[in-house]
Amino acid sequence: MIFELGITTGLTVMLLALLAEYVDSSIGMGYGTTLTPILLLYGFEPLQIIPAVLLSQLVAGIFAGFLHHKFGNVDFRSGKHLKIAIILALCGIIGTIASVLIAINISALYLKLYIGFLVITVGIVILITINKKYAFSWEKIAGFGLFAAFNKGLSGGGYGPVVVMGQLLSGSNEKNAIAITALAEGLTCIVAVIAYSVTGRAIWVLAPYLLIGSILSVPLSTFTVKIIKGKQLRMIIGIATIILGIFTIITVLH
Repeated sequence: MIFELGITTGLTVMLLALLAEYVDSSIGMGYGTTLTPILLLYGFEPLQIIPAVLLSQLVAGIFAGFLHHKFGNVDFRSGKHLKIAIILALCGIIGTIASVLIAINISALYLKLYIGFLVITVGIVILITINKKYAFSWEKIAGFGLFAAFNKGLSGGGYGPVVVMGQLLSGSNEKNAIAITALAEGLTCIVAVIAYSVTGRAIWVLAPYLLIGSILSVPLSTFTVKIIKGKQLRMIIGIATIILGIFTIITVLH
C-alpha cells in the first residue's frame, strides 16, 4: 500500500475516517455505514472503498477494544465479555465469506438501500425497548453476530447497529455492548479482508488514509464512552442509528 492520492484528497479522506471512527467507537456503530456512502459520493468505486474500510476497521476495532478495557468500559479479563466478543467474531466467518461473494456481483445501489432500511429499523427497535431489560441469551448473541457479519461483508457497514442492538436485547449493558462490538468488529474484519484479497478485486489506494484517520480518533472516542451514563448512551445509540439509516438512503438516492 502506498500513498497515491493527492494531498487535499488524502487529507479529506483521513479526516472523514477520523470523524466516522470517533462516532463508531463512541456508540458502537457508524464507521462503514457513514463512510462508505460519503466516499461513493466523492467518486470512489465500491471495490476501492469496502476492502479499505474493512482493513482500517480491523486495526481500529482491536485498538478500540484495548482502550475500552483500559478505561473500564468493559473487562475482557472477564470470561463472559471476552467470550461474547469471540463468539461474535467466529459467527462472522460464515456470514462474511458468503456476503463478500454476493457483494462483488450485485449493484452498490441495492446494497446501500438494504443497509439503510435495516439500520433505521434497528434504531427504532432500540428506542422502543429503551426501558426494557432482557435476560442474557447466548443464542441471540450468535444469531445477531451472524446477521451483522453478513451485512459487514456485503457493504462495509451495518455491523455495529445490529450487534449493539443484539447485545442490548440479549441482556448486556450499553458500555459493555459498545466495547465488545469494537473488538468483535475488528476480529470479524480479518476474515472479510482476507476474502476480498483472495478475490483479487480489491483496490487498496484508500487504505493508508483510512488507517491513519481511524486510529487517531480511538483514544478520544473510548474516553467519551467512559464519561457518559448508560441510559444516555442507549438514547444516543437509538437516535444516531436512525439518522445513519436515513443518511445512507439519502446519499444513495442522491
